[in-house]
Amino acid sequence: MKVVLELPGEIGLNRNKVAHVVPRLSGVVTEVRKNLGDPVKRGEVIAVIDSRELADAKSAYLAAGKRLELAQATFEREKQLFEKKISPEQDFLASKQALAEAEIEFQTSSQKMLALGLSQADLERLSERSSEVFTHYEIRAPFEGVVIQKEVAVGEAIKEDADIFVIADLSTVWGEFTVYANDLDVIKEGQKVTVRAKTLKLEAAGRVSYLGPLVGEQTRSAKARVDIPNPKGSWRPGLFVTAEVVQEEVPVPVAVPVDAIQTVEDRPVVFVHDGDHFEARAIELGRRDRQWAEIVSGLSPGESYAARNSFALKAELGKGEATHSH
Repeated sequence: MKVVLELPGEIGLNRNKVAHVVPRLSGVVTEVRKNLGDPVKRGEVIAVIDSRELADAKSAYLAAGKRLELAQATFEREKQLFEKKISPEQDFLASKQALAEAEIEFQTSSQKMLALGLSQADLERLSERSSEVFTHYEIRAPFEGVVIQKEVAVGEAIKEDADIFVIADLSTVWGEFTVYANDLDVIKEGQKVTVRAKTLKLEAAGRVSYLGPLVGEQTRSAKARVDIPNPKGSWRPGLFVTAEVVQEEVPVPVAVPVDAIQTVEDRPVVFVHDGDHFEARAIELGRRDRQWAEIVSGLSPGESYAARNSFALKAELGKGEATHSH
C-alpha cells in the first residue's frame, strides 16, 4: 500500500536551458528572421544589424594585422643584418620589441572580434574590399530551441546590451511544486515523484532534483522540482499540475480495489460471493491510495468478491434482488 502525498505545482521552463540573446554591438536592425514560436537551430542566423562599431573593430583588426606583417618583416631584416654585423644590436633589439608589441596588439584585436561573436573562419575571410561586410553583423542562436520572447523590429536602433530574443530548449521542462513546512521532513532529493496534468491527461514519472533550502516568510513553504522529458512538447510551461510523492510503502494483509467499495446505510461494504449470489458485507477500512483500500476487518484472505461493477449489485440490492448481511 502506497501512502501518497499530493502537492500543487506547475510546469516551468528548464532555466538551465534558457538563453537571453543580446547583440553585443549597437547598430540598426536590417533583418529579423525569427518570430515568436519559431524553432531555431544552434548557430542559425536569427537577426542582422548594421553596426559602425563593428566596422571600427574590423578596421582595427586589419590594421593590427598589417602592422604585425610589417614588424615581422622588419625583424627578419634586422636579424639578418645584425648576424652579418652590418646593423647594430640596438636596431635588432628595437625591431624585436616592435614585433612583440605588434603581436600583442594583433592578439588583443583578434580576441575582441571573437568576443563579439565572430568565428576564426570569419576573421580569415575578412577583407578590406567590401564596406558592406564591415558593418554587416549576424546574430546567431546559441543552441537549438524555440523563440519564446522577441523584442526587435527591422529599422530599430538597438544597444549592445538589449535583450532582443529569449530562446528556450523545451525538450525538458521543470515540474515545480510547493512543499509546505509540515511536509518538509517527508520530501527528499532523489525521491520518486509522479507528475499529473489532469486537464490534458498527462503523466510523467521522475525524481526530486531540487528542494529549496529556504521557507518563504509569507507562504511558509519551500519549492521543489522534478525534471520532465518533453520530446513532443506536450508539457507546456504554465500548466497546473499535481505532484504525487510516495510517502511510504507498507504491506497490508487484505486490500481490495477502490472501485469494489460501495456505501450501504452509511457504511462501507463489499459484495462477497456466496453460492449463486452476492451479499453486501460491512467492512472496516484502513489506509488507501489511488487504486487500493486496506480492509482491517470484515473480509478474510481468499474470499471471492465483486472487484468490478459493484455499483450494479448495489442497485439490485435496493430492489431486493441481492441479500444484505448485517
